[in-house]
Amino acid sequence: MASHRDRNPIHLSARPAPDGLAIRLIEDPEQLDAAAWDALLARQAAPTPFLQSAYLLALHRSGSAVRGTGWAPCFMTVETGDGELAGGCALYLKSHSYGEYVFDWAWADAYRRHGLRYYPKLLGAVPFTPVPGTRLLARDDAVRALLAQAIVALARQQKLSSAHLLFMDGQDAAALERAGWMLRESVQFHWTQPAEAPWPSFEAFLQSLHRDKRKKIVQEQRRVAEAGVQFTVHEGAAISEALWDFFYRCYTLTYQAHGSMPYLERAFFHEMARTMTRHWLMFVARRDGAPVAASLVALDPERRRAYGRYWGSVEFVPCLHFDACYYQPLRWCIANGYLAFEGGAQGEHKMARGLLPVRTQSAHWLADPRFAGAVADFLAREGTGMQDYVDELRERNPFKRGEQPA
Repeated sequence: MASHRDRNPIHLSARPAPDGLAIRLIEDPEQLDAAAWDALLARQAAPTPFLQSAYLLALHRSGSAVRGTGWAPCFMTVETGDGELAGGCALYLKSHSYGEYVFDWAWADAYRRHGLRYYPKLLGAVPFTPVPGTRLLARDDAVRALLAQAIVALARQQKLSSAHLLFMDGQDAAALERAGWMLRESVQFHWTQPAEAPWPSFEAFLQSLHRDKRKKIVQEQRRVAEAGVQFTVHEGAAISEALWDFFYRCYTLTYQAHGSMPYLERAFFHEMARTMTRHWLMFVARRDGAPVAASLVALDPERRRAYGRYWGSVEFVPCLHFDACYYQPLRWCIANGYLAFEGGAQGEHKMARGLLPVRTQSAHWLADPRFAGAVADFLAREGTGMQDYVDELRERNPFKRGEQPA
């Protein structure tokens, strides 16, 4: 920790940091006090495995989220006089907007057309991971407010165009809005167990759906089975190195099919197998004993939540994607007492599989008042459209009356 302590602190324009607290930057995640970071994360309202130090360090060590890929780490911490961690935020200087899943390409283009520089920008997010959760780690509301102010101060100090926090929780959103940030909403699709009467089986879950939705799922699973495909399930340490290698091959093929390069290096998953073993679940589709596809799910055993992450196949089998990425994970979640399954970014097709729309939030601060005003107007119009969109989605509820999860 010695090297980053020697850096100049951030000076806040509105008011100084409270007595005894110091705001510091860590440009090398290896210098992060991992135990203190994880302990503070565990105390937050919406912690996720993706903000744990092991996950962030794996992104860095593997070369997936580093300066050379457009993700220059610039982690912010708030420390007491005796070095105790009171707050923190995983920040990155971004030279592009890839891997974020909250789209600001039009804003960047508007800056370019006016002869202004949009990049680099300051981003508070988990790289390549559109999972809602706490972003401002804080021991209390005062430190959370301090972080909201300090991020703006850093952006001004570095003469950056903007600062953004993505997929944050409600406490973060309230603190940032009070600090003058603009809020933006988007929609994801999540599956949740009914609070009062959880489904005892996957078949019971299917019975809660409208007949046409239930029939479609049954037909899709039948097509996969009739193609001779069966699934094996591998959790934690049971995921062998050979399975990780096969999965990564599938993962890269998915990106190739879309004409792009994968964000994550193979070394990232090697680190995950080594440092976050219990947080992973893999479904492997096999035909005649040979693997043909794989889907990877992240687990939060403490909160009983699962997160659909990546998938791929070495050959095309009709409906296999839906079975591997939704039906098999949902069956596993119900059998293992998990309360929620998050399906990732976008995808209205997920509603037909029992995943319902959930609002997510991001926050944005722009230095140029002219562009800030224009973006504020855009977000107001977008917000109205988002409300209409969510209302429309709710009218297409796949559940029978009285069966929808609370």
